[in-house]
Amino acid sequence: MRISPVRVIGAEGDQLGVLTRDDALERAREAGLDLVEVAPQEKPPVCRIMDFGKFKYQ
Repeated sequence: MRISPVRVIGAEGDQLGVLTRDDALERAREAGLDLVEVAPQEKPPVCRIMDFGKFKYQ
């Protein structure tokens, strides 16, 4: 993911708002999860903090 800023949805579905890519990645790291781009066509792109391993099997 190269675009910044991004709209971020937290692991529990809460809206965290529009953050820089680095801030969003840091929040995901702090939670022990991944930052996954779920709507790249939106402006700004929408990302969710989640376990990517679970996401790819949904």
